[in-house]
Amino acid sequence: MPLYEHVFISRQDLSNTQAEGLVEHFGTVLADNGGTLVEHEYWGVKTMAYKINKNRKGHYAFLRTNAPSEAVQEMERLMRLHDDVMRVLTIKVDEHAEGPSVQMQKRDERDNRRERR
Repeated sequence: MPLYEHVFISRQDLSNTQAEGLVEHFGTVLADNGGTLVEHEYWGVKTMAYKINKNRKGHYAFLRTNAPSEAVQEMERLMRLHDDVMRVLTIKVDEHAEGPSVQMQKRDERDNRRERR
C-alpha cells in the first residue's frame, strides 16, 4: 500500500484534547476504509504566516499513514467538510522517516544545519 504524510491545521479556539481528538477521528476514518495510521504527532498551537478564516494561530497535527488512495481521498473529503479543520496537506512518500519529525526534534539535535558566521 502507498505511504502518505499529512499535516492539517485546526482552529485556534479548540482545546488540546479536542485537537488531538481530531487525529483519532481521522485515524478511524482511515481504518474503516482499509488503511492504517502508522504514527501521529501533535505539534501544538503555532502562529501562521497569514490569517486563515480570521485565525492567526492554529493547532498543527502530523500523520503518517499506510492506506489505499480511496481511503486517503475519503479522509481528505471529510477534513474539507469539517468545520474545525482549516488546511490540509497530503504528500505521498516512498518510505517513512525513522524517529520524530523535524518539528519535534530539539534544536541541538538538528546536526545538518550549516554553521552561522
